[in-house]
Amino acid sequence: MLEAADVTRSSTRRSAPPTWLVVALACAGQFLVVLDVSVVNVALPSMRADLGLSPQGLQWVVNAYAIAFAGFMLLGGRAGDLYGRKRMFLVGLALFTAASLGGGLAQEGDQLLVARAVQGLGAAVLAPSTLTILTSAVPEGAARARAIATWTAVGAGGGAAGGLVGGALVDGLSWRWVLLINVPIGALVLAGSMRWLVESRNGDGRRLDLPGALLVTAGLGTLAYGISQTEAEGWTAAATVVPLTAGLALIALFLAVEARTTAPLMPLGLFRVRAVSSANAAMFVNGSAMFCMWFFMTLYAQNVLGYTPFEAGLALVPSSLAVLLGSKSAPRFLPVFGARNVAVLGTVLAAVGFGWQSMMTPEGNYLTEIMFPGILMMLGAGLTATPLAALATSGAAPGEAGLVSGLVNTSRTMGGSLGLAVMSTIAATRTAGSGAPGALTEGYALVFRTGTGVLLAGAVLMLVWLPRGLSAKSAKSAKSARSAKSSGN
Repeated sequence: MLEAADVTRSSTRRSAPPTWLVVALACAGQFLVVLDVSVVNVALPSMRADLGLSPQGLQWVVNAYAIAFAGFMLLGGRAGDLYGRKRMFLVGLALFTAASLGGGLAQEGDQLLVARAVQGLGAAVLAPSTLTILTSAVPEGAARARAIATWTAVGAGGGAAGGLVGGALVDGLSWRWVLLINVPIGALVLAGSMRWLVESRNGDGRRLDLPGALLVTAGLGTLAYGISQTEAEGWTAAATVVPLTAGLALIALFLAVEARTTAPLMPLGLFRVRAVSSANAAMFVNGSAMFCMWFFMTLYAQNVLGYTPFEAGLALVPSSLAVLLGSKSAPRFLPVFGARNVAVLGTVLAAVGFGWQSMMTPEGNYLTEIMFPGILMMLGAGLTATPLAALATSGAAPGEAGLVSGLVNTSRTMGGSLGLAVMSTIAATRTAGSGAPGALTEGYALVFRTGTGVLLAGAVLMLVWLPRGLSAKSAKSAKSARSAKSSGN
């Protein structure tokens, strides 16, 4: 009897780890996912030189991760509900860590791209569980508000630190370490999570929409590949027409499957709500331009201006901080100007930054051709994302807020993936295969001019389609959330 009681007490202690430890493990997982979106950017020129990647192939180092991440993110969140958040956290982290090892040891470009796609899949399974594990472990109120604020700050810090960390690793060791660094960290977090995290789930008997996830990921990837072929083959060549047609067909099939399945990955009925459809469309359009900024700014700094990877990462730190400033400032402006106006203001501000950046020269002064336009671009991006997410969730039923929030992130990443394919093709067309600084600058400048037009079109779309502001219920919820955060601080 005494032994049974001891076993019970021991089991209870294991099932209730310190809250701070659960928060730390969840934040560590989120940090790895966000860091890996940005950390490879400064390593791209080194990867290309070492593995012989083409300019078109180089975009897939970023896009293979982004497309897999976007295509499977909603499925990853649903899998956590059905099969357990801890289990999916461990599965995603193990996949991510193993793929990081494979990418870091890659000897061919194709091996690196496969590893990046598997990394994206692991991140899609891991990322949704980080927040649900945290909210399950921390009771509602000020403590949860502080925990979520920590989770958000760690994610933002991962994105901001990516360029600097990546540059230091490439300069001090090699490009391989921007991936290999994940292995010891991932193994440590994996061991701690197996020991300390407690299982939780919220399944309701519905099945996973695996066909939907496979179709949308394959469709986006095939469409992006077709776009990337246009520069080398032309729009009418079979090598271009076949993947473009196949990609559109796969996306159409995805929409047909979603309309018929009982548990869709992306419930199409949500898009009948004006706030949801318009905010997701705006996020898709804006993402198609803003996602490309880091990619081309890094190439400009290293390929044209001759910066080292560390110098390139350091040069983009002000832009990274501007994202944080914009994101943190946006909630203060919403009650004064309204969500739609703040989103439009942020988009126009980003468009001004893109237009300024499009005047870059091969000689490039840091302050006027990297720092200041970069700050405007990313300050605008930060100001835009928060009101769009708020508008989208304001149009959803309470039980669908989490799903709609995931859709917003998916729309942004999908738009960014296709946008990067288009912009890379535009740059390659203008440079015509020349590696001369002047030709490269012309190609990059054309990308930023195109981005300016896309963002201005996005601003018009928002003015015409977005609702004027949040619903009264949403405004009240936002006010309560701010109060809880203030009391927590």
